[in-house]
Amino acid sequence: MLTIILRSIIIYLIVLFVFRIMGKRQLGQMQPFELVLTLIIADLATIPMAEIAVPVLHGVVPLFTLVILHFLLTLLTRVSTKMSGIISGKPVIVINNKGIDYKAMKKLNITIDDIFEAMRGLGFFSLDQVEYAIMETNGKLSVLPKAECAPATNESVGAKVEPAVIPVNLVSEGKIMKDNLPVAGVDENFVLDFLKKNAGKAKLKDVLVMTIDKNGLVYLQLKTGSKQTFENVRAA
Repeated sequence: MLTIILRSIIIYLIVLFVFRIMGKRQLGQMQPFELVLTLIIADLATIPMAEIAVPVLHGVVPLFTLVILHFLLTLLTRVSTKMSGIISGKPVIVINNKGIDYKAMKKLNITIDDIFEAMRGLGFFSLDQVEYAIMETNGKLSVLPKAECAPATNESVGAKVEPAVIPVNLVSEGKIMKDNLPVAGVDENFVLDFLKKNAGKAKLKDVLVMTIDKNGLVYLQLKTGSKQTFENVRAA
C-alpha cells in the first residue's frame, strides 16, 4: 500500500511539473495537438500509479517524451505559417455579410444549433446582430457585432474617464500578502494600523480581503461582514 501511495505522489508531482512547463492555457483555449497530448498524458499517468509491476521510469519517460514533442510542435507552429495551419488549423469565417456560410459550416462539421449556441454564449441571440463570426482554431466563436448592436464604450459616447488602476491585494483570508506590500508602497504597520482604526474589534485573522490602489482607495471585507471602501487613505 505504501508503495502505491509513494508512486502516486511521484507521478502526480511529475504530471504537475509537466503541465506547468507546458503553459497555463485552459482546456477551451488549447489547440488540437495540445488537447491530444493532455489526454495521452492523463492516460499514461494512471498506468504506473495502479500497476506496481510497471516501473515508475516506464511512466516517466513517455511523459517527458510528450513534453519534448509539445515543444517541437509549438516551435513549428511559431516559425511556419504552413505548419501552423496543418497542425492547429486555421480560423474560418462562418458568418459574413451574406449570412451563414454553409460550405464553411460543413467543412467544420458543425450545425446551425452549434452556431446559435456559441452566439448566445457571447450575448447575441439574432443573426441580424452579427456582422462577422469566426470559428477559431480552438473551437471558440469570435463575433464582430453590427455597429448598431455593439456595446457602447466611453470612447464611442465621448465620455471622459479616469485611467483604470489595478488594486493591490494586501490581505487575503487573514494573511498579509508580504510580497505585495512593496508594490503598494506600504508596510505591515500600515495594514495593522488601518484595521485597528477602521475594522472595529476585528483582528487580522477576521479579514477576508483588503486591497488598495494607487489613488488610495481601500477595499475591505471581513469574513463575517459586508464590504467597505475608504477613499484617500494615504492622504489621511
